Amino acid sequence: MKLIVSTLIVSAAGNAVTPVQKVIEMMNGMLEKGKKEKHEEQVQFAAYKQFCDDTTVEKKRAIDEANEQIEVLKADIEKYTATAAKLTKEIAEHDEDISVWQGDIKAATKVREIEKADYDATHTDYSESIDALERAIAVLKKQAHDRKQASLIQLKKLKLIPDDANKVEFFCNRTQTRVCL
Repeated sequence: MKLIVSTLIVSAAGNAVTPVQKVIEMMNGMLEKGKKEKHEEQVQFAAYKQFCDDTTVEKKRAIDEANEQIEVLKADIEKYTATAAKLTKEIAEHDEDISVWQGDIKAATKVREIEKADYDATHTDYSESIDALERAIAVLKKQAHDRKQASLIQLKKLKLIPDDANKVEFFCNRTQTRVCL
């Protein structure tokens, strides 16, 4: 409608443009420019709104996935904490077993050392006894001639051995042999 009015005014006045007509033309130009900018702004706003809506949906989905993963990780942490506690208890039991076994090893080593010392003493005693017997046998073989010897029964009859001594038992220290008279 304004355009028609401005066209009429331009036709009525002829070719000369009046200042009012010029203002009307400028206002019409500004109106068109404003409508064009409004339309461009609406398109730009729609695109931005779509971007925001898409981003909001994407971020909500990412937050939901992260919350699910947090729950899974919390469950894993609880599971691993329980496993760590169980394994710590087992380690303590194994450490106790190891210390007991080490004590057993030390005790067995001491017993074996004592037994070895006893064996060495007994072996030395037996070796000395065997050596003494071998020397005695050698001496007796050198003196191998007949001699009259009295038996213990004959000595008993001679009353050289007291009656109390006949009933005495004694042990030879080296051979642990029991001798009864």
